[in-house]
Amino acid sequence: MISANDLSTSELAALLAFHAEAGVEWLLEDAPVDRLAEFEAMKARRAEGRAAPQARQSTPTGTQRTQPAVPASRTRDHAAPPSAPPSVAIPDEQAIGEARFAAESARSLAELRSAMEAFTGCNLRNSARNLVFVEGNASSAVMIIGPMPYADDDRDARPFAGRHGDMLNRMLVAIGLSRDDVLLSNAIPWRPPGNRVPSSREADICRPFIERQIALAEPRHVLLLGNFTARFFYGGSETIHQMRGQWRELAAGGHAAPAMATLHPQDLVTAPINKRFAWQDLLAFKARIGA
Repeated sequence: MISANDLSTSELAALLAFHAEAGVEWLLEDAPVDRLAEFEAMKARRAEGRAAPQARQSTPTGTQRTQPAVPASRTRDHAAPPSAPPSVAIPDEQAIGEARFAAESARSLAELRSAMEAFTGCNLRNSARNLVFVEGNASSAVMIIGPMPYADDDRDARPFAGRHGDMLNRMLVAIGLSRDDVLLSNAIPWRPPGNRVPSSREADICRPFIERQIALAEPRHVLLLGNFTARFFYGGSETIHQMRGQWRELAAGGHAAPAMATLHPQDLVTAPINKRFAWQDLLAFKARIGA
């Protein structure tokens, strides 16, 4: 087994980055610790502590016995391990309210980015490397929204990086567009550990930020990528195959625009048969926007 002391600084950083991208959130100690035994011992000590005052009260006056002093070293050996200070968590409703206030206070995308960088009410930012903010042509009539950052996006701090970005680039070129012609973003701006699906409360906390992006950018057409994104905006429990290719109105922050949902580039990478469905949707999207 390789010890951390045998690794260089760069090798240790690469190893930690690998574990973070794999969704590892806890580090283990070198030697095994029987937490159940520790817990039972702690309960026994607490029971003894409660019994001691009762024993003293029941001892007749003048016959109290002096207990032998316990060496300090023995006390330290058997003392309960110090507990870590409790983490301060913001209640969900309060976090949603703070997110809404921060988003609505922003008068530009630059101000919104600063507000999101300073926001601490979402636990996802604690495990993510970077905030993945909107990127592209802010004055574009087309906005493309994905679900959440993946490992490459989190590493590069930009939406649709890596192989998913390469696939999206090919999708756009196929209908006469490029990354420079559109505005790219994600419904969730921080990567969840291990690429897990964000919880409903995490989605509620992040919602004001993406809605404010839409309101500030005022796109004339929106393309939603993936199952999570479509449900995030449309609600319900339909699958992406049931929602894809349909034009629906998307309203956010006082701005409304027609939106279409289609398959995410990841769906095309993992199951190439989906490319024919995405191609049908892209052709319909191109016809509507006049690209």
